[in-house]
Amino acid sequence: MLLKTFGWSFAVTALGLVAAVFYGGWTAFGIVAILSILEISLSFDNAVVNAGILKKMNAFWQKIFLTVGILIAVFGMRLVFPVVIVAISAQLGPIEAVDLALTDKDRYQELVTDAHPSIAAFGGMFLLMIFLDFIFEDRDIKWLAWLERPLAKLGKVDMLSVCIALVVLLVSALTFGAHAHQHGGAHADKAETVLLAFFMFLYLEVLDASFSFDGVIGAFAITNDIVLMALGLGIGAMYVRSLTVYLVRQGTLDDYVYLEHGAHYAIGALALILLVTIQYQIHEIITGLVGVVLIAWSFWSSVRRNRALAAEGNGDQPKAEVSSGV
Repeated sequence: MLLKTFGWSFAVTALGLVAAVFYGGWTAFGIVAILSILEISLSFDNAVVNAGILKKMNAFWQKIFLTVGILIAVFGMRLVFPVVIVAISAQLGPIEAVDLALTDKDRYQELVTDAHPSIAAFGGMFLLMIFLDFIFEDRDIKWLAWLERPLAKLGKVDMLSVCIALVVLLVSALTFGAHAHQHGGAHADKAETVLLAFFMFLYLEVLDASFSFDGVIGAFAITNDIVLMALGLGIGAMYVRSLTVYLVRQGTLDDYVYLEHGAHYAIGALALILLVTIQYQIHEIITGLVGVVLIAWSFWSSVRRNRALAAEGNGDQPKAEVSSGV
């Protein structure tokens, strides 16, 4: 099971590290390894949320997620997307932008960093909407019950999450706007099912995009070599993808029921961090640790819940009746 799910990740890791040695020696090898770990730590919460969506899709679309989706994630978001941003920012053609990334790495880094405010605003608002939709939904299983119960009641107000998101966007614009401006039938049912799955696939890709650009910006703290960045972040993206499928196939989210809660709280934290980084720099270690701590906390809460159920002899009790109460 482990090899089947992570086999391609292991293969890409080996090829990527070997390519790094040939490209820049053992120093490049170390940089690629560090970037891989950075990407995994920043995107673990992404894998948990993706798993919650992917488990609703059939085996075919799960396979598409690991094949076509990984091409978009690795080459699209980690390599092509930053180059496109540079091309638009500097009003260059695609070839000139690629040449700039390869020959004038400092200028390339400057242009990508200057584009960060607008990208952070989009990514932050998208992730914030995901977080708000989650916490305002009345769920049978509650992790932080003292917080989630009143929020679920507030969630009955129509369009509340949209209103809050607009208020946050307005505050962000007023607070950071000046800085950002300076930087610039049976058959019909079947068709509907396929269309729904396709849109869920696109949703996953947009979600990945919102997470990945933060990793790209963080990678510049380590190197501005686009080749090493593509290798390191690409390897990390492969593991995030494989981990997503592993969580689905193992039923981890069903066994550890608060993991999805922790991941969404991490998404909420990342959304706020992205909005703050429009003007202020936040170290990527802090960004990664926030997600890791929240997910680890939710995992431990899930373990405690399972132990309590087992101790009380309620292992077969419907999970909908249980709340963490913390």
